[in-house]
Amino acid sequence: MKYTVIIEEGSSSYGAFVPDLPGCVAVGETKDEVLETIKEAIEFHIEGLKEDGADIPEPHCDSAQVEVSAA
Repeated sequence: MKYTVIIEEGSSSYGAFVPDLPGCVAVGETKDEVLETIKEAIEFHIEGLKEDGADIPEPHCDSAQVEVSAA
């Protein structure tokens, strides 16, 4: 499965979250590190859902960038 991951750049680190998996978040010092960490977090999150007998949400979120002119 492929989940949409939102990456946010902070002043000294990166954060990431998965809209389709509420509560699934990660942080890292670099973009590459946060991508690796969120992958592990997704796998751990899904494993926890399975152990709890909960449904695994199907990926349905998408993302796009929209360009606008600055006023």
